[in-house]
Amino acid sequence: QVQLVESGGGLVQPGGSLRLSCAASGFTFSDYAMTWYRQAPGKERELVAGISRDGRVRNYADAVKGRFTIARDNAKNTMYLQMNTLKLDDTGVYYCKVVHVFNAYWGQGTQVTVSS
Repeated sequence: QVQLVESGGGLVQPGGSLRLSCAASGFTFSDYAMTWYRQAPGKERELVAGISRDGRVRNYADAVKGRFTIARDNAKNTMYLQMNTLKLDDTGVYYCKVVHVFNAYWGQGTQVTVSS
């Protein structure tokens, strides 16, 4: 069965960095585009970044452009989100997502808290 497991979240000061990971299993990882979403308290879940199957095409929400980098290692079935220059507004639960055979699968999320 499809499984996505996020890790790497934590508490960081403004201006700091974190690297999130999403470990995938249960499907052929290299055959699917992947995405990161986040959900801040009291807000709807929003798209943060997406990456194509081979990693060559990457897209970012305007709010994170220039600060976040999405990447993947198909040999390790893992996707990453490098987050630099973190801001208070980046606080939230970060999820990875895959659409597999017309169904959307989500991980359990990892909490990122940016606070001074």
